[in-house]
Amino acid sequence: MKLAETVTFGTSGLDRAAHLRGTDLADPKPDDQVLVMWRGKVLLDASMGPLRVTPSHPALDGAELIFLGIDEGTHVHMADVSHWAPEQQDAPLSGFSDDTVQVHPLFPDCGFHELRKVMVNLTRRDAELIATGKALFHWHGSHRFCAKCGSASDLTQHGWQRSCSACGAHHFPRTDPVVIMLITHGEQVLLGRSHGWPEGMYSLLAGFVEPGETLEAAVRREVFEETQIQVGDVTYLSSQPWAFPNSLMFGCAGNALTTDIKIDETEIEDAMWVNKSDLMAVLSGERSDIKPARNGSIAHFLILNWLADRLG
Repeated sequence: MKLAETVTFGTSGLDRAAHLRGTDLADPKPDDQVLVMWRGKVLLDASMGPLRVTPSHPALDGAELIFLGIDEGTHVHMADVSHWAPEQQDAPLSGFSDDTVQVHPLFPDCGFHELRKVMVNLTRRDAELIATGKALFHWHGSHRFCAKCGSASDLTQHGWQRSCSACGAHHFPRTDPVVIMLITHGEQVLLGRSHGWPEGMYSLLAGFVEPGETLEAAVRREVFEETQIQVGDVTYLSSQPWAFPNSLMFGCAGNALTTDIKIDETEIEDAMWVNKSDLMAVLSGERSDIKPARNGSIAHFLILNWLADRLG
């Protein structure tokens, strides 16, 4: 797919400078730039762009920093200030969407925003930097202890490794592979909805790749498990780093061999076939009974390119 890397969070050509990790050259310097994250949210300024501060900013006292790479000759890090507790913490309206914005007293004209809400407005470079830092910090937060001996481990290699001083083991960031499937039958595409999604929202089917499984096999298995539809030929289209929390989405196309749907209600709430004309009406806002996949997701990206006949 020629447009594969134009997906949100796709590569921007960032110099990740892996050779500097673990050396003094990756230590924060006075002129370096730091992006700021709080409990998975990114700090944006009044123009809704990510704020970049220097490592000496007082709000970063006690924060962990991760070296992300070199952007236009400048070293860029990300800081996690999740230790800060706002005076009042509004609860998200739902588990699917967090519209709340937190304002740190040392960043009065800025706010911490849910990344899903702002991802389509970010530059490709900022999106890559933020997604990388968010995924890394989530991994560190869930891997505080050595998987080999159970002792507490330490952040090393400027955020790209955890090391155990007790047994000497080293652990590296993990990424979970997920297949997301554009399953078609002629002019129809298979859409489904998960439990807990906003009313009327439908998207492409997706699922985690299991150990010992190819992407193609995962596509066929997931579709059959959720809908009892059999899939024949499978081709790869595009991928998307998805830091919610640590996934890499593999977008694939599959040809349906059968069309009768029988859903597994423990897996999904509903599934249906939608033809191109109806789906165009959904995306244009002419139909309100079906809500499309979130703009910025690979599902939305694949559906748009399928409708435009740009998958080749």
